[in-house]
Amino acid sequence: MNGRQLRRASGALAGFSLLLAGGAGADALIDNVTGMTLNRDGQVVRFKAMVIDAQGKVVRLIAPDEQPPKPTKKNPGPRYDWRADMKGRVLVPGMIDAHGHVIELGLAAMTLDLSDTRSLAEAKAKIAEYARANPERQWIIGRGWNQEAWGLGRFPTAADLDAVVSDRPVWLARADGHAGWGNSLAFKAAGVTAATTAPSGGRVEKPLGVLVDRATELVERVVPKVSPKDRTAAFLKAQQILLGYGVTAVSDMGTSIDDWMTYRRMGDIGALRVRIMSYGMGIDTTVTIGGTGPTPWLYDDRLRLEGVKLYADGALGSRGAWLKADYADAPGQRGLGFLSDDQLQNIMSRAAMDGYQVAVHAIGDRADKQVLDAISELSQTYKGDRRWRIEHAQIVDPADMASFGKLGIIASMQPTHQTSDRVMAEARLGPARLGGAYAWRTLLDDGAKLAFGSDFPVEKPDPWAGWAAAFTRMDAGGQPVGGWHPEQAVTREQAWWGFTGGASYASFAEQKFGILAPGQRADFLLLDRDPLAATPADLRQTKVLETWIGGTRAWARK
Repeated sequence: MNGRQLRRASGALAGFSLLLAGGAGADALIDNVTGMTLNRDGQVVRFKAMVIDAQGKVVRLIAPDEQPPKPTKKNPGPRYDWRADMKGRVLVPGMIDAHGHVIELGLAAMTLDLSDTRSLAEAKAKIAEYARANPERQWIIGRGWNQEAWGLGRFPTAADLDAVVSDRPVWLARADGHAGWGNSLAFKAAGVTAATTAPSGGRVEKPLGVLVDRATELVERVVPKVSPKDRTAAFLKAQQILLGYGVTAVSDMGTSIDDWMTYRRMGDIGALRVRIMSYGMGIDTTVTIGGTGPTPWLYDDRLRLEGVKLYADGALGSRGAWLKADYADAPGQRGLGFLSDDQLQNIMSRAAMDGYQVAVHAIGDRADKQVLDAISELSQTYKGDRRWRIEHAQIVDPADMASFGKLGIIASMQPTHQTSDRVMAEARLGPARLGGAYAWRTLLDDGAKLAFGSDFPVEKPDPWAGWAAAFTRMDAGGQPVGGWHPEQAVTREQAWWGFTGGASYASFAEQKFGILAPGQRADFLLLDRDPLAATPADLRQTKVLETWIGGTRAWARK
């Protein structure tokens, strides 16, 4: 999209907003709906209409059995500036993804995507086809490969890539974003060989081809940077994808300076529709953006820097998750801890003293224990409502579970990781350590606050698949029958809360949006089915018909 097209699109959006907003101070009626939301107690509230004000906030919900008063000359009844007849369709609050990567989602959609490949041969064919179709690209960039999905039994190598692209560098991120696969020209450009020493928190796989976690920086520093123009295009692409799934707000984990400037550019021209709760990539980036603390809400509650994103370890699929004991399928390996205990505490303290919320990626049980210990120590100094977040918390030692509730920690988890990872997790951990794997129910019962997301683009930003997975522990094919460790499932309503009120609470946004109630932003969806009555399989097939943000229609299915 060029500058003229962008201005035209934003102008059309602004015109539509004015059309809907009507007269100053007027209320509007979203009428004839099969409405449902959760209240703060997690109870389902049903309604047939919703009154919203000119600021795009809910004034009140009209109960199904409420009868309007008989109009009289003295009291003719409420008058609305406009009324939308929704023809009985299902209306629910907008869904919130508690952990995603907005710009990466757009870039993934604009570059080579290997997430659908099921063998190394299939991936190589797709790479070769992409290279032929894009002769002008100096580097071939992409993501989404997964050697586990290929049944390869090893990491791919540079030689595998050289066989299909040997005329320019190739660099492909693994599905989890925690490893990169390159060809010989990519490693030559970076000066990396099989003898290169990996930095702390990284690993160079042999034979040469894959770099894990912080070792990826050796190549990424020479990969061409994404231009502001392409970053804007990536944002607009990501926003359309999110709106289509009914995601009206997201916690953007690991926002860079360039990402933040993209959001500001979009906000300045009125093209920012999705609400973004930003967590800066590391303390330096966070302080550069926020200065002395979190930013105020900008653009009618559409953008705020809330806190900092830190990493304690890598990912399970690339054996970078930091475990207390050896990997069952790789004796002698326990993964990668990124920071010493002192380093982690110092960085967290630096963020907390300025009021930034701290969100730490921790997947392995050793990494989770390190973060829990750091929070326990820092909680003695930094009092008040801190809402410390642990991102993923995939493998937690059962002995450490109670610390989440005791310390008021938010477990920010991704239900579809469980359905995607279960076979791989069994291989990595062995049966004895699965009791603390993706343990949503135990964490909730121990007092933790759950916030659900997808970690897009690692998984699709599909909250309906996530919702179904959370209360069934089964994948899209209904496997395994009865659910994988079904004792860790939550209820349908608890799962819904994780993608709405729980996700907004996790980012200090619960007074702004997350449910439909007086004073909340009128962020809502029109659906093709009732998600509370649908079977798990049908819930996964939910189609969003319209997405409204702040009382304005932001997206409609064509």
